[in-house]
Amino acid sequence: MKTFEAIGAIETFGLVFVLEACDAMCKAADVELVGYENVASGYISVIVQGDVAACQSAVDAGIKAVENLGAEVYSSVVIAGPHIDLNKIINRYQLNSLLSEEEGDAV
Repeated sequence: MKTFEAIGAIETFGLVFVLEACDAMCKAADVELVGYENVASGYISVIVQGDVAACQSAVDAGIKAVENLGAEVYSSVVIAGPHIDLNKIINRYQLNSLLSEEEGDAV
């Protein structure tokens, strides 16, 4: 996994709201959608990576998109210069890792 200048994350309630957030985030800035996690009881977190300004713009756009639908963002963060050990967490939630797990469940 390559190292990025920053990571950004949003956590909200419900798939529809997180899809809207992801769409807005990816359209607003040059970020890569890394993955997601269904945290608990309907809360879903989504993670993007890119440069610091792009991640900040993406998170801001995601928050606005969720709020425009009348929902709340539970939490959000932009981490500039994330420590390399954060990759241990991020790798667990990468889309390709999650899809591999789901395929294994279907067998």
